[in-house]
Amino acid sequence: MRGNRRQTNPNRLKYIIIEFIKENIKTYLILTIIFFIGLTLGVIFVNNANETQANQISGYINNFINSIKENYQISTKELLKNSIINNVGIAVLLWFLGSTVIGFPLIYVVVGYKGYCIGYTISSVIATVGTGKGIIFIIATMLIQNIIYIPTILTLSVSGIKLYRLIMEDRRRENIKLQILKHTIFSILMLILLLISSLLENVFTILEYFDITCISYVNSENYYIDK
Repeated sequence: MRGNRRQTNPNRLKYIIIEFIKENIKTYLILTIIFFIGLTLGVIFVNNANETQANQISGYINNFINSIKENYQISTKELLKNSIINNVGIAVLLWFLGSTVIGFPLIYVVVGYKGYCIGYTISSVIATVGTGKGIIFIIATMLIQNIIYIPTILTLSVSGIKLYRLIMEDRRRENIKLQILKHTIFSILMLILLLISSLLENVFTILEYFDITCISYVNSENYYIDK
């Protein structure tokens, strides 16, 4: 019996995750659609920006790149600190919105806004440095951490919406306390994944620095060759 328990324990987490997704597949689909609507709006906004806005966007991106090239230093501690603060903030916000009846509808707004921000960033980088370099830049600096970040944000949101529904089905005080406790524990687990995403973001920002330095060097060499 003990041997069978040991064999089933490693699969228990996988089973719980699969069941959670199956139970909430409609909510996942709705939130994913909202996320991609936000992402699309972010891309459309940059693509349809007027000349003043386009100059502000390209100026911000270029200043960021130039500051890295000129200073040759990155405050990794500061970057990691800001990333952790942002991720803890979004986790606490989604936990709070899911734990309150009034804040429940705002979960959809937060998911759409996060999609908008990512779409805005992607489109801004491509518009500033070009399609080829922009795609490479995005893959190198945004892809890995967002593979963790985006599903985690969606799962946190699903948990909050599920909590709201469970409370509406059974409004007894004991049930409300139990469901909020489960949601809190689940949110802490998701927060750990967001912190891992912060670490990856920090690592790939350092790699981004070397990529920019390398690109700058190659471009300068090509400039002298052309001359």
